[in-house]
Amino acid sequence: MGDYEQILYDVEGPVLTVTLNRPDKLNAFTFTMMRELLDALDRADTDDGVRVVIVTGAGRGFCAGADLAAGDSTFDYRDTSGNEARLEDARDGGGLVALRIFESKKPVIAAFNGPAVGVGVTMTLPMDIRLASEQARFGFVFARRGLVPEAASSWFLPRVVGISRAMEWVATGRVFPAHEALEGGLVRSLHAPVDLLPAANALAHEIAENTAPVSVATSRQMLWRMLGADHPMEAHKLDSGIIWERGRTADAREGVMSFLEKRPAKFPMKVSEDMPSFFPWWEERRFS
Repeated sequence: MGDYEQILYDVEGPVLTVTLNRPDKLNAFTFTMMRELLDALDRADTDDGVRVVIVTGAGRGFCAGADLAAGDSTFDYRDTSGNEARLEDARDGGGLVALRIFESKKPVIAAFNGPAVGVGVTMTLPMDIRLASEQARFGFVFARRGLVPEAASSWFLPRVVGISRAMEWVATGRVFPAHEALEGGLVRSLHAPVDLLPAANALAHEIAENTAPVSVATSRQMLWRMLGADHPMEAHKLDSGIIWERGRTADAREGVMSFLEKRPAKFPMKVSEDMPSFFPWWEERRFS
């Protein structure tokens, strides 16, 4: 999919910026936006020129949550013939995006330029780093809509901010300001609106200009997937195998020699071709 209706896809140097682009609707989430985000993440993973992905919003909002244009039937999912979807076939759209971000080989940075509510915040939880404008606001408002958290956020949110804070935000369903998001660990830093994207880009370039792409892609999966491990021995076994394999590569030789020679490193290996031989080391989890 080369052209998009509801997102913008802009690559500048090693950084891809994906902009949610329904500013007249505060970038409310739709199935079209979902499909386009999935495609954009697929494109980013196969493009070795892209080292880091930034996701932000057009206009004054990041994402106002699900588009509620259908009124009281918004969440009453039916197929095109009007028949109710079977429970075993029902897939949450925000969850599809969150799980795709979780699988990403590229680091993903959220730049909250404005309000992020409902799926507008839950889909960012698998992103690796979150920055926010001082004007941003957040809300896990599901209980106030007669719903429950989605986008796999019952797994992600307690791991990001802790169970007590997660439950407070979910149980109250209130919209809260950026400083509370910072205090609670949801975002890494707050910025004046004009400084938000420059700060996100500076962080993206710090990653892109100093690190080995294969190491970052592998490390990202190591850290996220070890959140579910039942013992540190699982991490030790994984570390040992990957260090053994990576230590024999051109990347490792370049990393050491560039340090000793006091020069910038030029890592030769590519994510598209040179991931560790046993990557992925996990068994794909099926929806069934």
